[in-house]
Formats: sequence, structure tokens, C-alpha cells
Amino acid sequence: MDGKDVIIENLKKLGLSEYESKAYMALLKEYPVNGYTLSKNSGIPRSRIYEVLESLRSKQIIFEEESDRASLFYPLEPEMLTNRFKTDFNETINRVGRYIQELYYGDKQQKPVTVIKGRQEIFEFISLLIANARSRIVLSIWREDLDCIKEQVEQALKKGVTLTGMFFGADCAFPQLVIHRRVNRVLSEKKERSIVAIIDQSQVISGIVSRGDESQVMWTKDHGFVQMSEDYIVHDISLNKLLQQLDKDTRKKYEDFLDRVRQQFFGFDEEEYEGFDN
Repeated sequence: MDGKDVIIENLKKLGLSEYESKAYMALLKEYPVNGYTLSKNSGIPRSRIYEVLESLRSKQIIFEEESDRASLFYPLEPEMLTNRFKTDFNETINRVGRYIQELYYGDKQQKPVTVIKGRQEIFEFISLLIANARSRIVLSIWREDLDCIKEQVEQALKKGVTLTGMFFGADCAFPQLVIHRRVNRVLSEKKERSIVAIIDQSQVISGIVSRGDESQVMWTKDHGFVQMSEDYIVHDISLNKLLQQLDKDTRKKYEDFLDRVRQQFFGFDEEEYEGFDN
């Protein structure tokens, strides 16, 4: 598909028919012309050209000037057309947005939980949430997964959105994230990578993202779950920052103590416990 065909397809997405698109583009190259000449220039059959011209004229995309010999046609200036498309498109989006939000929210008090499956689908949705963030992004994320949304996070930061959270891995691209200690230990216990992403303190997406097409997360705007997720991440940040302040021997004692707490809580037997990476 060449450049001209691509533009015709784009004009069709903006509401013009294929013949209308071809007629307007041909008219941009040569005007004013009569219907017969435009038919030849555009490749539109003569039997259809005046129907197409009338449709474009009714949309004020072309203008007609009558002379003694024949009607001549002029195109609307390209800048004026693109501005009109933008205005019409924005008005349509706003109108549709208001209506579907009323349908979605209405008088509902309960905030639903939506399950999203598939690694690609999950990160496409997270990218969309980040692109629409207004004030704050909180992440608990592994290095392998941060790469999937790095560009969107960078764009959000440029808009003034703040970033905080936990990072599992080395060489984090964002200094705002606290690097989690003993990443190998965490992975050997859990065997899988999870993610938590909280946007503007109003919505959270959380779940397992290391299973490829079998990955699955949940997304909700439930205030209680959002708050619980933020508490989880700030607790993780606090513990990691605290242990970073300790000397080597004291830190080793605390780490051993915490490992035993986790063993008791999750019910690991001694063989499992000793088999975890440190």
C-alpha cells in the first residue's frame, strides 16, 4: 500500500467514502476544474462523479462556482479541513465519553473487579493507564516487566506525574524506585513475577505477569483495595530502606529473623527453607 492509499484509508476513517477521498485529493492537485476533468483526474466513473461532488459540497469540503460554460469546483483548504476533523472528532469523543461513563457508573455504588488475561494484553492496558495518569504512579515491578512500560513511564514523568515504588532487579532506569534486596530469594520462594501498579490513588492493577499468555491480573477502582495495595508497597519500601541503614552483621540477623517469620507464615518445611536462594 503506497502513501496515497494510506491517506485514502485514513480519510475513510475520518468519515469520507473512498470516492470522496479520491475526489478531494485530486482536486487539491488541480483546481478549479469541472466534473468531467475531475472524473479523469481521480479515476472516479463519470456516472458517479456528480453524486460524489454533491456529497462533498453538502459537507462543505468542496465549493462550487457556476460559470457560463460549466460548474467549477474548488477544495476546502487542507488546514481548514484538518482543523474541522479535529473539532468534530473531539466533540464526538467527548459526547461518547460522557454517555458511556453515565452508562458505566450510573448510580452504582460497588466498584467491579475486571480480570485481564495474557501478558501482552496486560501491559497494553497498563500502558494505557499510565498514559492517562494525572498525578501519581506507584509500582511494584520486576526489571523484565518495567521494560514493557518504560517509554510510557518516561512520558508521564515529562508531564509532571510523580513516580514511586519498588523495583526487583539491578540497574533500575528510574531512581524514584527503591531496589528490593535479595531478589533471588524472593524469586526462589515465589517462582513467579507479580506486578502492582496504582494510578492516581484511584485504581490498581495487580497479579502474575510471568506466565505468558496465561498471565492474569485484576483491575479495580475499589477504594479499599487501592489503599491496601499502597499500604503493601509503602511497607515494602520502609523495610528495604530500614535494612539498608544497618551494618552488615545486624542486617544479617534481621534477615535471618525475617526469613524464619516467612517460613512460619507460609508453612515451608526445613528442606524447602534451606533450598531457597539467598
